[in-house]
Amino acid sequence: MKLIFKYLELILIIFFIFSCKNNNKNEKPTVHTLPKDTLRVVTMYSPTSYFFFQDEFMGFDYELAQNLAQYMELPLKVTVADNEQEMAALLDSGKVDIAAYNVVQTKELKRSLTFVFPQPDSYLVLVQRGGSNSLAIISELNTKTVMVKHNSIFDVRLKSLNQEIGGGIDIVYAPDSLTSEDLIELVALDSIDFTLAYYNTALLFKPVYRQLDFSLHVGFYQRNGWMVSTQSVDLQNIINKWENNKSTQQLISRLRRKYWRQSIQHSGNQIRIPHGNISPYDNYFKKYAQNIDWDWRLVAAVAFAESNFRPELTSWAGAVGIMQLMPVTAKNMGLADSAFYQPEPNIKAGIKYLQQLEQNFKIIEDPTERKKFIIAAYNVGPAHIFDAIALTKKYGRNPQIWDDNVEFFLIKKNEPYYYSDPIVKYGPVRGASAAAFVKKIMNTFDMYSKK
Repeated sequence: MKLIFKYLELILIIFFIFSCKNNNKNEKPTVHTLPKDTLRVVTMYSPTSYFFFQDEFMGFDYELAQNLAQYMELPLKVTVADNEQEMAALLDSGKVDIAAYNVVQTKELKRSLTFVFPQPDSYLVLVQRGGSNSLAIISELNTKTVMVKHNSIFDVRLKSLNQEIGGGIDIVYAPDSLTSEDLIELVALDSIDFTLAYYNTALLFKPVYRQLDFSLHVGFYQRNGWMVSTQSVDLQNIINKWENNKSTQQLISRLRRKYWRQSIQHSGNQIRIPHGNISPYDNYFKKYAQNIDWDWRLVAAVAFAESNFRPELTSWAGAVGIMQLMPVTAKNMGLADSAFYQPEPNIKAGIKYLQQLEQNFKIIEDPTERKKFIIAAYNVGPAHIFDAIALTKKYGRNPQIWDDNVEFFLIKKNEPYYYSDPIVKYGPVRGASAAAFVKKIMNTFDMYSKK
């Protein structure tokens, strides 16, 4: 009898072992190894995370991912996703190592992914124009029309708010071609009345659109940060060590100032313009404009639009001096670091860059039209202009004409439908600003020409 019980006990133990194996066979193994050859990062285009500006990739998350890759002594490979679901899927499949984007933590994402490198908590706000008619409490949304992206976190929250106040909110869904950032801009431009956004995103638009008001909270504080697979234990550990490194903390502080305070830093000194002059530096513009056979007053108009003739300026992106050249471009034009803020060498380097752009856009036959292309490229970089030319050709408009042709598609290149087109190589750009830049310079040149 004892022997029978021993056999039964042995059978139960074997059964238990096999049951455990079967229960665990579908679970993913914990990955303790670090990326060996390349740090693979996925992100999304946004005004702070990742974008292409004046021939350079930039962005808060991108620059930090670069720094992390250097810390790990690995090259960086960046993949751009269209949405957060795609980023999560790439992580889950093991095709990337990190989602370097400010993602809000949700129950669904936390089931399969781990949040690392936490960012300051954010919350949802109502984006509206300020003034006496701005809303002060949530219940005042009754009878108001609010535009959001369909099936977004903003849509979910707005429906919840509608229930809380007993209905009455007119929820309108934005076209697929518009991003949440576009909706903030539409509010500022008085095209729509209200939208929802995260406070830290809305804050980006305040320096440009001071009429915006986002003081009305419509959501709770939410944690957010980068994402990695829950299985990548060693990678999580090294990110934590990197994040707490003193030099990393200093970099984070500097980049927050850079990307969340996008304004030109300058002293309060007034520029004195001699009587009868356009600028204090007319002689330099006249001297070096001859090198490219441009009217010197057009070059002066570029400088005025860029810096108001202030030689000491540094922009949020790092552009320097009167001609506001990016440091890499300035050095390529032969400008030494020590001369970044000296008027004559900065103007000389800026005109040399215009000369380089002149060669790039020889395909534009009419010299007057070509100058508009060059001025736009000076503002956002030639790559975005060539993208806009390609779109202009595709849609049957005239790629040799700026106004309402290439200009139109440069503005459209901020919409996912257009910047996701395979012929577009450099992603989105806020083309409306570049288009306005061209108009401002041509109008200033016209005014200067009459003096």
